Amino acid sequence: QVQLVESGGGLVQAGGSLRLSCAASTRTFSTYHMGWFRQAPGKEREFVVAVSWSGNTYYADSVKGRFTISRDNTKNTVYLQMNSLKPDDTAVYYCAASARATMTFNAPGSYAYWGQGTQVTVSS
Repeated sequence: QVQLVESGGGLVQAGGSLRLSCAASTRTFSTYHMGWFRQAPGKEREFVVAVSWSGNTYYADSVKGRFTISRDNTKNTVYLQMNSLKPDDTAVYYCAASARATMTFNAPGSYAYWGQGTQVTVSS
């Protein structure tokens, strides 16, 4: 069982930045694919970005050029740097982990473990 704990959410003005962190409770963190999803009120959970265990990254079109995912395997942590934030980015952001050999990185069903979520609110 892997526990994921997100942090770093908050309230920010449009155009601002936030960095989310997700700490994982596993000694084999480096073998997990990690993803970030978000869910706004009344909407389905949507893919934001993912990083494979080998470091390949995948971004939703809506965040390309503004968001950056990174991982630090020495700290069992994945980060989401969010720049040029827009009101449409307002959502609860969830961290997810998967040990699957074959992945569809933008599919929530590919991930076995989820964090509790952290709220990001972008004011206009």
